Amino acid sequence: MKVNYADIVISAVSQKQYPTTQYPEVALAGRSNVGKSSFINKLVNRKNLARTSSKPGKTQTLNFYDIEHSFYFVDVPGYGYARVSKTEREKWGHMLEEYFTQRNTLKKVYLLMDFRHDPTAEDVQMKEFVDYYNIPFQIIATKIDKVPRGKWNKHESTFRKKLQLSHDDKIILFSAETGEGKDAAWESITQAIQEEHNA
Repeated sequence: MKVNYADIVISAVSQKQYPTTQYPEVALAGRSNVGKSSFINKLVNRKNLARTSSKPGKTQTLNFYDIEHSFYFVDVPGYGYARVSKTEREKWGHMLEEYFTQRNTLKKVYLLMDFRHDPTAEDVQMKEFVDYYNIPFQIIATKIDKVPRGKWNKHESTFRKKLQLSHDDKIILFSAETGEGKDAAWESITQAIQEEHNA
């Protein structure tokens, strides 16, 4: 998809702040510093639409990005960052649960995970969460350019085992540096938002 228009419309912390336009939404979830902002920027060909930060845990709100006035990317707070207080983490947890379980315009959750490392306990928990609520999801393995190509199969196999993925669950291998996986990501997103229009 060629994106001519992309802009952040609101950073929300509760339902009353969500956009009311009824565009389909795809959410991006993952650990702090997994590359969610870089993923958005690469897909829309903008250097800093989504602000990347060297400080993990910077996203503390649900950030809604209007793409082509046809759907939203929703960047959710990163999990697994130790320096955030327990109270703060509980607040995020409630905010995310409210969004994931009650937002009827949410069409798919993209679970971003760092391909260099085994999925963490939080990664597994997030996958189990979307499974439990029957929310369609797609695993995106980020930073694949940091892993020698000869080791990709081994890493993917570990991901499948740890996340208990079926043969039908595809993992999209993605690099914000090289653009690898960008077309596959767009194909998946386009399919998710078109299903909304056909429903």
